[in-house]
Amino acid sequence: MSASATDFNLLSFNGRFRILHLSAIAFFLTFVVWFNHAPLMVSIKETFQLTDSQIKALLILNVALTIPARILIGILVDKFGPRRTYSALMIVSSGLCFFFAAADSYERLALARFLLGFVGAGFVIGIRMLAEWFPAKQVGLAEGLYGGIGNFGSAGAALLLPGLALAFGGEDGWRYAVGVSGAVLLIYAFIFYALARDTPEGSTYFKPNKSGGLEVTSKGDLLFYLFMNVPLYLALGIIAWRLQSLGLLSAPTVMGINVLIAAMFLYQGYRIYHVNADIFVKPVPELHRYKFRQVAILCFAYLVTFGAEVASVSMLPLFFKETFNVSQVQAGLIASSFPVMCFVARPLGGYLSDNFGRKRVLMIMLTGLATGFFLMSRIGPEWPIAAAVAVTAACAGFVLGGCGAVFAIVPLVKRRLTGQIAGMAGAYGNVGSVVFLTVLSFVSPATFFLVISASAVLCLGIVMFLDEPKGAIAEVLPDGTVQLIEVA
Repeated sequence: MSASATDFNLLSFNGRFRILHLSAIAFFLTFVVWFNHAPLMVSIKETFQLTDSQIKALLILNVALTIPARILIGILVDKFGPRRTYSALMIVSSGLCFFFAAADSYERLALARFLLGFVGAGFVIGIRMLAEWFPAKQVGLAEGLYGGIGNFGSAGAALLLPGLALAFGGEDGWRYAVGVSGAVLLIYAFIFYALARDTPEGSTYFKPNKSGGLEVTSKGDLLFYLFMNVPLYLALGIIAWRLQSLGLLSAPTVMGINVLIAAMFLYQGYRIYHVNADIFVKPVPELHRYKFRQVAILCFAYLVTFGAEVASVSMLPLFFKETFNVSQVQAGLIASSFPVMCFVARPLGGYLSDNFGRKRVLMIMLTGLATGFFLMSRIGPEWPIAAAVAVTAACAGFVLGGCGAVFAIVPLVKRRLTGQIAGMAGAYGNVGSVVFLTVLSFVSPATFFLVISASAVLCLGIVMFLDEPKGAIAEVLPDGTVQLIEVA
């Protein structure tokens, strides 16, 4: 790297900062495409004469594929590198975007939306890429900026696409707006491929020894890893059940889907065993071991933090509208105090982790998250709106700061497996959103907030068993030389 490890010049477009900008733009654009339907839903509803159940089904389908996709993308990025994987994902996603824009029936619209959940896995790629370019002392801030800018893509879609659809005009204006977002993503895929690099010049891109599953380093960790895959597939079953409850899928169809999910779980289990079969023959040298417990704890932490973020953003506009009896526009503005914090809080969580202890900062964020949602459970019509906004914004700060704190640790567990670890943690974040939104469908908003608060308290107890990254990660160069990568 041309700059010293202590320099952090976000206005630079050279070296590692060029990679940060390129990755953040890619993430931003993938989020625009992932959520390009939301601000145009009124027009889409009119075009296809959709029922409320059909609209809810589209929203569910939009996140369903993201859970397995993040696992798959984690495997691919570790094997083929971020540059090729991100470019390919953007090209494929642009085609799916055009498919959605051209849909002439609800069935095709739903299929396109389901497949577009794949684009939500792009987040994982940048995590691995930035880990290659930034030293441990800066990786939390870099990952936080990347996540904060990228997540704002959903807001970018809401700000840009309705006006674009209006400019095109006519009943097909929404189709052209969606198509433009896909075209921009396609063009950027080639720009990214031309300008991005997997590693700094002279550095080695370490790859897993085998592909198909995360490598673990003990028999106990293998059993733990297999167990940790169960919630990912259960979440898919919950999504199928929700579609059935909305009347979109029949009982026999859901049964068939569940059989398919079970088959996928068994096949993934076989692949995981195949990747790790050597641990039954000879033990892994101490130098190359890592604790899978670290991965599991980060998965649970992201389940609570990112899961709370997605679930809250989904329900807050309606919650504030009904609580304070305000217009939909006013409710949206009040609720925006949550996602707006993304720009500041997620990078701040990473920065604090880099400088004041990663485990300590994550525990502080979870404590604030638990407290914040407890206070939100007390919000009622007697509250001043300003106080509700202040509590919501503060709670969002801890939620999003917690997301940044989690991914300030992910790249420091095992370098060659960073994509897969990020993919698994990211998938657990989606599991969290599915679980929390399912809970919301059965309880009041106040109870929903208390469930998240209690989950954060439980997670806080789990995080106490997390080891602070220290020393160095050992990786093996192609010539057999051991290279140590500083993580503290």
